[in-house]
Amino acid sequence: MGSLMGSLYIGASGLQTSQNALNTTAHNMSNIDTEGYTRQQVSQGTRPYITTEKDFRIISWKQTGLGVAYNNCKQVRSLFLDQSYRQESGREAFYDVSVSTLEEIEDQLQEMNGVEFAESMENLWVAVQELSKNPTSAVNQSTLVTRANEFLVRANSVYEGFTNYQDNMNLKVADYVEQINKIGDRIKELNLNIVQIESGHQEHANDLRDERNLLLDKLGDLGRISYYEDVFGNVLVQFEGTQFVTTDHVNHMACDSILPADKGGSPVGYNTPYWEFAAKKEYDEVRKEWVVTDIRGAKVFDLQQQVSSAMNTDIGRLRSVLLARGDHHANYHDITDDPTNNYYNRNIAQSVIMNVEAEFDQMIKNMCTAINKVYEEAASNPVTSGEVQGFAADYDLFKVLNEEDCLNYDIDENHKAGENKKGFIITNIGINPIYLDEPTAMTFMLNDGSEDQDAVEKLKSAFTTAEYLINPNVATKTDFVGYYNMLVSQVANSGEVYKGIQSNQELTVTAVSNAREQIIGVSSDEELEFMIEFQNAFNASSRYINVVSEMLEHVVTALGS
Repeated sequence: MGSLMGSLYIGASGLQTSQNALNTTAHNMSNIDTEGYTRQQVSQGTRPYITTEKDFRIISWKQTGLGVAYNNCKQVRSLFLDQSYRQESGREAFYDVSVSTLEEIEDQLQEMNGVEFAESMENLWVAVQELSKNPTSAVNQSTLVTRANEFLVRANSVYEGFTNYQDNMNLKVADYVEQINKIGDRIKELNLNIVQIESGHQEHANDLRDERNLLLDKLGDLGRISYYEDVFGNVLVQFEGTQFVTTDHVNHMACDSILPADKGGSPVGYNTPYWEFAAKKEYDEVRKEWVVTDIRGAKVFDLQQQVSSAMNTDIGRLRSVLLARGDHHANYHDITDDPTNNYYNRNIAQSVIMNVEAEFDQMIKNMCTAINKVYEEAASNPVTSGEVQGFAADYDLFKVLNEEDCLNYDIDENHKAGENKKGFIITNIGINPIYLDEPTAMTFMLNDGSEDQDAVEKLKSAFTTAEYLINPNVATKTDFVGYYNMLVSQVANSGEVYKGIQSNQELTVTAVSNAREQIIGVSSDEELEFMIEFQNAFNASSRYINVVSEMLEHVVTALGS
């Protein structure tokens, strides 16, 4: 009688375990399209046996089973594939930003949908050639001034496009930093909830773990991370080598746009990410609060590091945006003012936008300087109306618009902070007002009434003489047209290189993602098989209980009679 009653409990354990397994399967099916969901798997086992003492007539212990146990419901994941996916997806995001930036630069140069800036250069060159045919023609002289003005307008438009794109990328920096902080805060909250649920060793917070893993995926897209799970279930995270999420704290990032360059800030007020806990602070008696005064030792990224897959310095969307954006609006001073070229190679060459800005500005400066040199020499000759009034430099074709305008940033560590740099930067060049009022002020005519062919030939030679380097790392000198073509080719070649890396990286991420999905993903066909299996087990347990129940009924009936 007692044995039959115990058999009922064995059947009941089968019913309960099968029902739990069906619930887990249904949970998998209902989350088949849920982002970040990890397939859950039921683990079953036997309940402890009852062991009867062995007597001398039998050769082994007598054991009676007590049914089946629902051990746990575990997640199916691969730690190796998770780490690989987060690293490779971060690398893909890095090159995705680089490719997008180069495409934007190509659009600004109009080399994809037209050749507008190239046409402005060509029109200026044609105007010089026409002037050489008849230097004293008022039409040709006026055309040259007009084309020169169009050239500057278009150059300013291109450069302004670069700086506007930099400004837009600067806004992304603050957004990414905010996202990172929110992810860190949420991971800390999930750590606390998971530890509370799992501390009794009875339940597994699988859905919370799914959310935490999804957050780690998103964090890996934004930067280089490393992490591990401690014995209590907390995930401790490092971001770019600095402890980010601990068991009870999150080290937040912040963006500075106020501090000067010698304190770690940006010369033009761009957002500079730094760790709040590592920044130097001083107490402001007026504001009655602590204020950040220096972030040089608290920066999240060292952007002077060489971009390298071997060193893992090409991971993360935030690093790529910072590198592409740079920390200021570059110009030719960034190339020419440091004779050692260390500043250019460390700070300019690795920034997609700043490198093009500096090279583009250098081209405009060289063209304006070369043309002005010819005009100064021509103005020093007697003209038909007599000697030129004033200095020869007063008759330059191009003029600095604002002599007080200067650049307030360091070129390298040998310069003082805030040192002024003046020159023919794109944003400070304009046509000499003399020629805007009177385009024929430079007559290219000698005192004897003859044409100043020497000046005109020098003007043509200024366009065709190969004496300019695009940057310190290029040894081949070129003329103005060749310079621009080299600049465009450099952008195109870099774009092709980055697109190739991005394409390969996309294949790598897809392969790792597919391999990971085979483990963590929910297959409807497989889950339906499990559902049928557990349903049959449930039915078998039910029939088993019915049989035992009928046996008990017969026993009770027999005893009653």
